[in-house]
Amino acid sequence: MASILDPLVDKQGGIKKSANWYRNNVQSMADKFTARKLMNQGRLLGLPSGGRLNMFFYDPKGKKKLPYYDTFPLVLPLESIKGGFMGMNFHYLPYMLRFKLLERMQKFSTGGFDRMTRFDANYDDVKKIGLVRPTIKKYLYNHVQSRFLRIDFDEAVLAAYLPVQQFKKAGTSKVWSDSRRMI
Repeated sequence: MASILDPLVDKQGGIKKSANWYRNNVQSMADKFTARKLMNQGRLLGLPSGGRLNMFFYDPKGKKKLPYYDTFPLVLPLESIKGGFMGMNFHYLPYMLRFKLLERMQKFSTGGFDRMTRFDANYDDVKKIGLVRPTIKKYLYNHVQSRFLRIDFDEAVLAAYLPVQQFKKAGTSKVWSDSRRMI
């Protein structure tokens, strides 16, 4: 099934581009990207796809106690936990830092730059990377509100630049400011 990101992947031509290229091209098509449109486009799975980024709708268990949370996270699962998984939610970083983190994560990729490439990392592998600190979150399966949208490796940077984060109880500027302080 075709992906909503295919026009940008085709335009990229399989070549790694600059952060500005990704930002400009995603922003030029931003009106076409909504959380609902992304979820309706395909590759939905019942469980998160290990080694790949995943998007899904989420309603956190402890949301009353949280200062803020993302109801449409972009997560790279790292480990299983009881009743769910722990992963890196890239939405907690501003766009340029998302790009930098993806660049750092390439050393954990299985090679290539295509749909078959995967990230092969766990929490112990990434915990000392400063950019990772604000992204680590736990997700419980019984609070997932949708299926999981798999984001293939060749779409990872494009997905990271999509303005689809859905923070509740705080705006992106507050979340990103707090994240910068944690790094």
